[in-house]
Amino acid sequence: ECYVQNTAREYAKIYAAEAEPLEGFGEVPEIIPIFLVHRPANNIPYATVEEELVGEFVKYSVRDGKEVNFLRRDSEAGQKCCTFQHWVYEKTSGSLLVTDLQGVGMKLTDVGIATLAKGYKGFKGNCSISFIEQFRALHQCNKYCEMLGLKSLRTTHQKQRKATPMKSKNLPNSSTIKKTVPKKAREPRDFISSDH
Repeated sequence: ECYVQNTAREYAKIYAAEAEPLEGFGEVPEIIPIFLVHRPANNIPYATVEEELVGEFVKYSVRDGKEVNFLRRDSEAGQKCCTFQHWVYEKTSGSLLVTDLQGVGMKLTDVGIATLAKGYKGFKGNCSISFIEQFRALHQCNKYCEMLGLKSLRTTHQKQRKATPMKSKNLPNSSTIKKTVPKKAREPRDFISSDH
């Protein structure tokens, strides 16, 4: 939990450094730090501690991407959280997504991270890879995405969807395929097929 939140916090700091100087961007979401405390005399020897957030607690992005949250879409904090997700997605070439953004105003806590590949940069996410796909399909850019010069995910997603049917062509019957595998290359993408 500490590792997830503090990793997301580091991304948020870099995002803030890029966004804050932009004219008209304004305040940037902050992921508050979380600390692990060891209490050997207690029945539960480990606990996490973080700043108390006072005010209306809002979920700006949800883990599964299916819930429509009007406070996320219509509020400044919600739009900036969505832009932060888009920024992280683009900076990591779609390999990592900070999700489950929630908190009070611009102060966020209890975030999640989804990674495209297990062990991306040594990091294990705590959310399913499907959240990245859902984000890419559902994200709607806003003025903050434009201010940061982020590329629209709609075009990328549509191009990938158009390319998918080409990959699923019906292959000839396996008895008509001869596979030649170079000795050093044994991965499936290295197979060469030819008809008899």
